[in-house]
Amino acid sequence: MINSLNIHLMKIRYRGFTLVEMAVVLVIVGLLLGGVFVPLTAQLDQRNATQTQKTLTEIKESLLGYTAINGRLPCPADNTSAGLENPLGGGACVTPYAGFVPGVTLGITPTDTQGFAIDGWGNRIHYAVTTSNSNAYTTVNGLKAIGFTIASPNLYVCSANGGSSNCGSANSLTTSAPAVIYSIGKNGLTGGTGIDESQNPNPNSADNNAVFVSHDITASGAPNGEFDDMVVWLSNSVLINRMLSAGQLP
Repeated sequence: MINSLNIHLMKIRYRGFTLVEMAVVLVIVGLLLGGVFVPLTAQLDQRNATQTQKTLTEIKESLLGYTAINGRLPCPADNTSAGLENPLGGGACVTPYAGFVPGVTLGITPTDTQGFAIDGWGNRIHYAVTTSNSNAYTTVNGLKAIGFTIASPNLYVCSANGGSSNCGSANSLTTSAPAVIYSIGKNGLTGGTGIDESQNPNPNSADNNAVFVSHDITASGAPNGEFDDMVVWLSNSVLINRMLSAGQLP
């Protein structure tokens, strides 16, 4: 009887010890998973950002190549144009400041199922083009007709939101871009309402003018709110030089 009781008590102690061990193991596993999850998220964000930057660079080159062949920049695509510039053939663009990269017109990848160029997060990449000189930049032989020396593209890129007509008190990164291309970033579908992000047309901002904002990533607690847009633009000098080299300008 005593031996049976001792064996029973030993089994209880053994079971209790096993449960404690299991609890410790679960805590350790939880800590390890928590420590791994954050780096994996950061790695994914970095991969998406790197892919987006690569895509933006390729789009710039595609725009320069398109201009060298066609003598003009393409118009932006709009929500209904299935990745094609609107209007076809250029001229006065339907959405010059709040459109998208016409992935089908440029023949680039990656695109979504409707032909719009997309960033690393799957958001459509935005594209704005100057309307200066009576839409000379998007009209066939428009720059040749007016003379490129008097061409004056009107797109601004600022270090912060300075207003709807120019950079105001913010630093000007450029005051004469013929085209601006940008990704609305990781927060594309939910962000865009901060002071700076709202200046770049996005799903949550109806801003529609020739002024854009570009600066480093900031969190939601920053003075001008969250900002994770990735913005690039064409240099007018580079564009004109490419057109001259291609024989599109005299």
